[in-house]
Amino acid sequence: MARKTYSAEFRRDAVELYRTTPTATVAGIAADLGIMDTTLSGWIKAAGVPIRGQSRPRSSAPPPGESPEQELVRLRSKVRELEDEKRKLSTEREILRAAAKYFAGETNW
Repeated sequence: MARKTYSAEFRRDAVELYRTTPTATVAGIAADLGIMDTTLSGWIKAAGVPIRGQSRPRSSAPPPGESPEQELVRLRSKVRELEDEKRKLSTEREILRAAAKYFAGETNW
């Protein structure tokens, strides 16, 4: 497939459109303009505009100035949150299993 060349003005306008539309995504604008999203993201990065929605890897190090006791409290709180979420998901899964069994019993295949 032949590479397409886009004018500098088209590139600037595409980047400006992304920069000035806070709810827009790279993929959405690229689709609207008929270009590949990787092409548009390259132009955006080259222009020095941060791409929204990209998460940076989180560090496992405690926040600066956090004492060991504060870290322990924070981590215990996080464990409680995760255990609650696990309990909720397990309950939902059991409900869905029971519903699947019920509806499977109604069919006469």
